[in-house]
Amino acid sequence: MKVFLEVLDKIDRKLKRMAEQLETTRWLADAGQFDAAFEHAIHLEDTAERVTLLTRALPAYTGRPNARAEVEKAITTAHPVDIGFTVEGWFSLRIPLLLPKKEAGSTEYIRAFLYPAVHRFFRDKEPVRYSDCVLIYRHVYNRDRPERQRRDHDNIEVNMVSDILALYAMPDDGPDVCRHYYCSTKGKEERTEAYVVLMADFKDWLDVEKTMPEEGVALYDKPP
Repeated sequence: MKVFLEVLDKIDRKLKRMAEQLETTRWLADAGQFDAAFEHAIHLEDTAERVTLLTRALPAYTGRPNARAEVEKAITTAHPVDIGFTVEGWFSLRIPLLLPKKEAGSTEYIRAFLYPAVHRFFRDKEPVRYSDCVLIYRHVYNRDRPERQRRDHDNIEVNMVSDILALYAMPDDGPDVCRHYYCSTKGKEERTEAYVVLMADFKDWLDVEKTMPEEGVALYDKPP
């Protein structure tokens, strides 16, 4: 239990730090100093990520054998991922958040919720193998978000998602097998969509994308 208490103390210190960062960020925003508020918000987000990773590890230090399963269940509830096949036969997943721009740091928080979700989807299915394909990322931004606050498409979080998709939907995500395409659109709720599409179907996907419903296309448990 010593380690459990030590981790608990770390969480407590970081939560106090978060409270200070939150107060400073709010003060700057109320004062109209949004550039400074942005910088402090980034520090706040970084601390929050570290707290999340610590709290996810905390139950395991109790020694309970079902700790990991219970944590994964909680993560699934907090980050529901839609996974399936479109009516055209393209594999797709929808992550209910925008992947934040990070040039360095841990991507464990993505692996923690996405890998179990994809693994569960394929638990009773054979992995699919799209060769000569396009891996598409479609970033859906809240239409009220200022244009200048949109993020670069490529980041280490996207790379992590690609690695997980390659395990189940492609032989690998190297350039000999897969090309990448990134695009953005506006919507009511922010999310990240990924599609694995045969190269021969890419033009069709571009046509379909223009009329995709705001809530996202229907996804099915099996390809048509």
